[in-house]
Amino acid sequence: MAITSYPFDSQAVTETQFSQMFREFQDTGVVASFGASSGFAVSAGTGMVLNVSSGLAFVRGFMAQSSATDTVTIPAANTSVRVDRVILRLDPAVNSIVLAVKQGTAGSTTPAALTQTDTGIYEMPLALVTVNANVTSITSGDVQRTRPYVGSRILVWNSATRPASPRMGQIGYNADTSSFEFWNDTAWVPLISNVDWSGLSGKPATFPAAVHTHKWADISDAPTSLPPAAHTHDWGQVTGKPTTFAPVAHEHNWSELNQVPTTFPPATHSHTWSSITSKPSTFTPSSHSHSTYLESGDTISWANGTKRVHADSVSGSGTYYAVWVQGDGTFARNTSSRRFKQNIRDIDIDPDAVLSLRPRVYDRRPKEEGGEYLRDEFGLIAEEVAETLPEIVTYDETGRIDALRYDLLGVALLSVVQDQADRIDRLESQLRELGR
Repeated sequence: MAITSYPFDSQAVTETQFSQMFREFQDTGVVASFGASSGFAVSAGTGMVLNVSSGLAFVRGFMAQSSATDTVTIPAANTSVRVDRVILRLDPAVNSIVLAVKQGTAGSTTPAALTQTDTGIYEMPLALVTVNANVTSITSGDVQRTRPYVGSRILVWNSATRPASPRMGQIGYNADTSSFEFWNDTAWVPLISNVDWSGLSGKPATFPAAVHTHKWADISDAPTSLPPAAHTHDWGQVTGKPTTFAPVAHEHNWSELNQVPTTFPPATHSHTWSSITSKPSTFTPSSHSHSTYLESGDTISWANGTKRVHADSVSGSGTYYAVWVQGDGTFARNTSSRRFKQNIRDIDIDPDAVLSLRPRVYDRRPKEEGGEYLRDEFGLIAEEVAETLPEIVTYDETGRIDALRYDLLGVALLSVVQDQADRIDRLESQLRELGR
């Protein structure tokens, strides 16, 4: 009969059969926490003597138990280095498990091979001992513990103490790599493999952009140098700046000056018309002359009636113009004839950009410090218009947003009217189709 079964009542069961049965319950190893000082732990003693702590161990289905610290003696050193082993040796023929030393080969750092048979002698490693040339004592640095450990069928080992004859799928925890690994019938491999991005399935092809920052060192392909471009820095960010400055000809806005007087004693002086604040918008005629202004070409004379009597109106026959005032105070007539234009082309103005403009109510700042605000004025804010309809925004000499071309707002509204007319035509066409 090919099948053998045991143990049963009144049946003779051999130690080999018990060993085969018990080794399936627990693997070979010491019963202790990994790295504990108990469980047949080997340490340096005096001279060539090593101490082996008390402990409990399974060796190929047999139990070994020591209730007190024991000792083993390392054979005398050679003239060259060798590596010995401290082991627990199971010998079923003499019914014993004993401590022993397996001496290595002089001149080699490879320890002696273990004897591990299925039903005969089986040697379980406890430690590797480096025996340097001509030494008379073993130090703690010469001892490397190599004990395997038992667990709840999950063994703890390091890379040097894995099971010698593992079965496919056997799992253990490797204390060297701090990871679980298993035997795939060829090699020990991690239980959980590292997966790179290219090996992932179901990952998104793109990611929605979001506001974030990166350190310069984290950016790949960053240029080593940057071409200079117009930009500004806060004074506190500038390094290597002088502590004092030699005076040179320059100017400041009045608001930027400190400790300026609040009043000035009158003295003979002059101002350009554009620099005068709170000036009247109209003038009552009186006996006076503007010949000097006309001869010099000063444009103020056009505004106060020198060119035409101020009482004239724009009614009646003749040619009349809308007037622009340039930044330098020059008056210019607003012309629209083709002969004054070139490079004429269409422009697409988004009706939604026009419709998104937001009428605002605001208080206008006074012309002079301490003056009254003009309350509840309404209009548009140039910076907000610049976000959607920059075509009607104007800038001052320094490039700052300054004003709006309200005269062009009606032109922009044509796109809204045309878009709505087109929509009405389409809707009427659809209604006609539905009425048939």
